Amino acid sequence: MLTLQFDLHGNHLPGALPASEWQALTPHLELVQLRTEQLLCDSGQRIHHVYFPTMAIISLLHTMEDGGSVEIVAVGREGMTGVPVLTGGETMPTRVQVQCPGFAYHMSAQALREQFGRSDFLRRLMLLYMQALLTQVVQTAACNRHHSLNKQLCRWLLIEIDRTASNELQVTQQLIADMLGVRREGVTEAAGKLHDAGLIHHSRGCSRSWIGKA
Repeated sequence: MLTLQFDLHGNHLPGALPASEWQALTPHLELVQLRTEQLLCDSGQRIHHVYFPTMAIISLLHTMEDGGSVEIVAVGREGMTGVPVLTGGETMPTRVQVQCPGFAYHMSAQALREQFGRSDFLRRLMLLYMQALLTQVVQTAACNRHHSLNKQLCRWLLIEIDRTASNELQVTQQLIADMLGVRREGVTEAAGKLHDAGLIHHSRGCSRSWIGKA
């Protein structure tokens, strides 16, 4: 566990609050380091903490009966996990799992509920974020239903790049396949086409780098 040592502008939500507002949150926040595939909350479990990523990327995953999963939403420095606690819910409908390691602030769900009830500015901000989150869910559903795997991969890569500080991702083809709910061979073929078109560069080895071309 790390202590809070700098301001909250690494995440866009608390970073958008006036100084007096985010100072009220500071006593409730702790900076934590998240590891790849760390399970933060499983589907149906009570939400004890919410997370505001600064460098990490967290996936909300829907798990199928056969054990497979598909990513519904990716949460990075633009957002937070645990939105149901702000709408009267207490449990997560999806699995909350770390996709890319890094840092995040976390606070208790109860503390956020209390601040949400006290602050008009925080309520407006969180409601706008819920709208943005719903938009991402709708776009993901439409893309998965109507777009080719090439386009699905492009969407996924762009979402990830938007949530990182650089244009390089350290991910494997298997992880991407798991996020999209498809076979790894399909991702390999789609990535090869994007590489040949000069849209991405990827290298082989212990880890694979995906670099969005500027």
